[in-house]
Amino acid sequence: MISDIYSTYGVSNKTAELAEEAMKAVLPVFKEIEEIREYNQLKVLAAYRELGFAERHMGLTTGYGYDDIGREKIEEIYAKVFGGESAYVRTQISSGTQSISAILYGILRPGDELLAATGRPYDTLMETIGLGEDGYDASLLAYGTTYDEVNLLPDGSPDIEGIVAKLNSKTKMVLIQKSRGYSTRRALMSYDIKSIVDAVRKWSSENGKDIVIAVDNCYGEFVEKTEPCELGADICGGSLIKNPGGGICSTGGYIVGRKDLVEKVACRITAPGLGSHVGPTLGFNRMIAQGLFRAPATVAECLKGAVFASKMFELTGFKTSPSAIEPRGDIVQTIEFNDPDKLVKFCQMIQTCSPVDSFALPEPYAMPGYSDEVVMAAGTFVQGATSELSCDGPMREPYIGYMQGGLVYEQAKLAVMLTIDSWG
Repeated sequence: MISDIYSTYGVSNKTAELAEEAMKAVLPVFKEIEEIREYNQLKVLAAYRELGFAERHMGLTTGYGYDDIGREKIEEIYAKVFGGESAYVRTQISSGTQSISAILYGILRPGDELLAATGRPYDTLMETIGLGEDGYDASLLAYGTTYDEVNLLPDGSPDIEGIVAKLNSKTKMVLIQKSRGYSTRRALMSYDIKSIVDAVRKWSSENGKDIVIAVDNCYGEFVEKTEPCELGADICGGSLIKNPGGGICSTGGYIVGRKDLVEKVACRITAPGLGSHVGPTLGFNRMIAQGLFRAPATVAECLKGAVFASKMFELTGFKTSPSAIEPRGDIVQTIEFNDPDKLVKFCQMIQTCSPVDSFALPEPYAMPGYSDEVVMAAGTFVQGATSELSCDGPMREPYIGYMQGGLVYEQAKLAVMLTIDSWG
């Protein structure tokens, strides 16, 4: 019966049979995903109940946005769910890069050193630091902050000895990037983050230094049972059009962590003295609250689609990361095509199977913030939402497709099957 349903979309019997084989192989992984989803869903529900979320918290404010009880309650819930003292959750943040940039600008000062513990950050964040090709004159480096980095070990785990060796009297912040960005390395797991935190804390204690541990949590929320601040990180941030928005938020970002640090970042986003006290919600409180409540279930759908894609492409001879049975720290699935045409074709099939702009045909193009042309499929209800099924990749060897998101697993399943069929 399942084969008959997919055949109406043009899926061949051969590919449908391969899909059945893949499904049998990944059923134990699906069971693990559902167990994590259940844990996180009840964790989120508990925060709403414990903190007394009510209808009155879904109102709106305008102008300055002073005394927004709904915004304050939602930020309490975010802090509770993500294990921080305080949270800043606003539609005035439009991307994950903006969240992380605000953390860097809000905390680092001239003469401070930023140490990237997971190697060089992704393309758009490099511009913030001052490592990009454009040499932005308002970057951290231009303002007098210094930078150093430690690459991950060949197996993708943190180089703890290397990190400790780089710490010095100028080190103000250690930055951890949980997800892979446009790289072939694996996403960090909770135990990886904990190992970095413990090592930095030990060095700090021995040397009387207060080093801020910041985590770029984009794509990683609710994939595991613990979040960075629960593991000892000082601050973390991300985007509401990724995991924590649950596929419902149309914009926004969050920052969670130590109260003093969150307020410093808020002052950077608004103005000193105003900080978190301003920022009208304009009626978006309902959307943000509902999105967070829905997030664990949405992330589970994303993961199922990624696991299925991984197995199907493995069965057809492609290198994938993570493999279908590997533990996952984010929702990103990479497929190494080693062929520009195959990368473009996969993105086109993702677009074809989208509910929005399914008739469009993605082609590589120059995208702001990236050093190579990028091909991107995103037939999404929210522009750029990676909680919805999308795929993109830079047009450089080995031509890796970065697939993420999926409000419903069946959409990803169909796109993968049609891609394999298209190759004959």
